[in-house]
Amino acid sequence: MANSKYEYVKSYEVGDEVFPPNLIVVRIDGRDFRTFSQVHEFEKPNDEAALNLMNSCAVSVSENFPDIVFCYGFSDEFSFVFKKTSKFHQRRASKVESIVASFFTSEYVSKWREFFPRKELRYPPSFRSQVIACATIEVLQSYLLWRQSTCHTRNLHNTCLWELVKDGKTESEALELLKGASKDEKNSLLFEWFGINYQKLDALFRQGSCILKTEVMDIVKHNENGSPVKRLRRKLRILHSKNIAAGSFWNQHTSLKNELGSLTKDIGKVEPDYLRSFHFGNKLMPLTWIVIRIDGCHFHRFTEVHEFVKPNDEQALNLMNSCAVAVIKEFRDIVFSYGVSDEYSFVLKKDSQFCQRQASEMVSVIVSFFTSSYVMKWKAFFPQKELKCPPYFDGRAVCYPSSDILRDYLAWRQVDCHINNQYNTCFWELVKSGKSKSEAQNFLKGTQAGDKDGLVKQFGIDYNKLHVMFRQGSSIFWEKGDVITMNGNKASVEKSGEKVFVEHCNIIEPSFWRAHPTILY
Repeated sequence: MANSKYEYVKSYEVGDEVFPPNLIVVRIDGRDFRTFSQVHEFEKPNDEAALNLMNSCAVSVSENFPDIVFCYGFSDEFSFVFKKTSKFHQRRASKVESIVASFFTSEYVSKWREFFPRKELRYPPSFRSQVIACATIEVLQSYLLWRQSTCHTRNLHNTCLWELVKDGKTESEALELLKGASKDEKNSLLFEWFGINYQKLDALFRQGSCILKTEVMDIVKHNENGSPVKRLRRKLRILHSKNIAAGSFWNQHTSLKNELGSLTKDIGKVEPDYLRSFHFGNKLMPLTWIVIRIDGCHFHRFTEVHEFVKPNDEQALNLMNSCAVAVIKEFRDIVFSYGVSDEYSFVLKKDSQFCQRQASEMVSVIVSFFTSSYVMKWKAFFPQKELKCPPYFDGRAVCYPSSDILRDYLAWRQVDCHINNQYNTCFWELVKSGKSKSEAQNFLKGTQAGDKDGLVKQFGIDYNKLHVMFRQGSSIFWEKGDVITMNGNKASVEKSGEKVFVEHCNIIEPSFWRAHPTILY
């Protein structure tokens, strides 16, 4: 980061490393997927295409992040288990959980048409995520038993519920009928009323899906005579097993034993203390300004693959701004946001109870929704470019105790915008003039702001006349303004109401905040 007098704000960032020997599990689940499934008319109680889409996304996550050695999922959730020696993003919980949620979301939107060719994706889906630290393999075993037991319990209940609804009962009547019913009673109801043997339903619905690396003989090439040459390789497979927490399942897979450890005994129930730890969350300090900051992951490579204009691609920045506007409209507790390049900071009001101030949920939901919007809006900003690889972002939450310190945080980001943009403008002009990238870097090493200003002038550029968005970033906020309504082909201006403004201005000086006193009231 660039040096400035505002850098002290970094001291408010709190470490969240998951220390060894804890095993890292990232659990994601759909945000308000009950509504999402209704809007998109998923089949009840199980939509096979929707479950296969979830499985396909989980496979993509596992392929992209090889430290993940086991996944288990059902309905709208998936759990990803990292190998015990993983140093994935140096084990920082906020990074790990937000990256997994963002990449999964990116794949979900990108793959939608493959699994639902006749259904439009009507609005951006989003997922929550949380890191669960398992101190031992036995704790992980309990966690997996808990999730698969939940899969079975929910599926049995939902199968009964929707059979009753199909039979003519209202949903509330069906729920009342099932209240207090035991597992055996539900099985009997299905068999006696509807002729359904629950144990013969698709294992995908009853048992969920697990994804792991298995050793298979794979053809790597062919000899001159055409005969195949085979080698033993590890490939991801989707399996359905009755009890994924049983030693008989776990210990037969070498990758699980080697990367996570062996299970020495079977268990029949989850210890209450373990269950409480699975629900533990990091609640942020009350009455503080919360900033959720997201950053593009490997966006240097992403911009090269998609041939973004250097040093600034106006359409790419407008896409980022459009996604930020969508986030602000979706989550009304966000009062201000500031973005530059591939990052955005979202400020939530001091008394916000968004996600009950649970850090992991707040960060993952915003990162996931932003990612979803980015993929869905891509074609609107790049109609001639295919999205060649999944964009994804990481995120973190930081609390600031006063509006003055919050403003210093935003000033820090804008100072960084200017310094980085000035450097990048010089760098790419040098590259365009014939220097290699390493030569341009060496040329700029140790130069001051005045040196760079003189350099851009040598290239015939007046830095202060460059697009203000490149130099000052983008500020987005709610403010009162005229509401324009359409009546046929005629537009009319009605009474003043709140609307979202996107401005490119100096937010370091007090004059901006005096002109907009309601933002940080």
